[in-house]
Amino acid sequence: MQGRPSPRPVGRRRLDLLWIVGGLGTLLVAGAVAAGGTAPGWERAIFHAINGLPSWLRVPMQAAEVLGVLLVGPAVAIIALAFRKPRLVIAALLATALKLVMERAVKLVVERQRPAVSTPDAIARGVPVRGLAFVSGHAVLTAALAGVVSPYLRGAWKVVPWAVVVLVCFARVYLGAHNPLDVVGGVGLGLAIAGALNLILGVPAGRVDEGSSYAERSSG
Repeated sequence: MQGRPSPRPVGRRRLDLLWIVGGLGTLLVAGAVAAGGTAPGWERAIFHAINGLPSWLRVPMQAAEVLGVLLVGPAVAIIALAFRKPRLVIAALLATALKLVMERAVKLVVERQRPAVSTPDAIARGVPVRGLAFVSGHAVLTAALAGVVSPYLRGAWKVVPWAVVVLVCFARVYLGAHNPLDVVGGVGLGLAIAGALNLILGVPAGRVDEGSSYAERSSG
């Protein structure tokens, strides 16, 4: 009689600790600047450099921002389920739930309006012109999902989720939904969420680079 296959080993990475510390630090610094309610001169310059790009980018950028909507989290969980990655299923669903909770918590502390109100001469392309903008929920979700998905990928595929993060953040600024620090702070929060989930749930031990593990690999 053949026994059950052994559970795949999992490990924990120092990298995830760095994501938590660095992500929260980025969120705090960005939030401290954004808490003034308006965008400083250097942030306005970056915003206008992106927001002022040609109008033909509107359609592709509107398509790109869809990659950051809430349904992407459950979609990642379904794909992970199809590939029999139960930890990734849980991580993707928890990342989506934590995005909702943490984004709202941050907006209770930092009250900055969208660029149409907070940044002079902003162009809004099919996005809300009012409402709290710090942090960008799209940035939080895509960064959190990239952080939990990337340990399961190999080689050049690891770049793909992070490219999605950059694309979505760029799209949100171009469309006039957010100022640069809104998306930077969102990425920081998303990284912190991903790091915490990876430490709690573990990542595939075979993907833990030599020297990056701070805890003994365990089965389960």
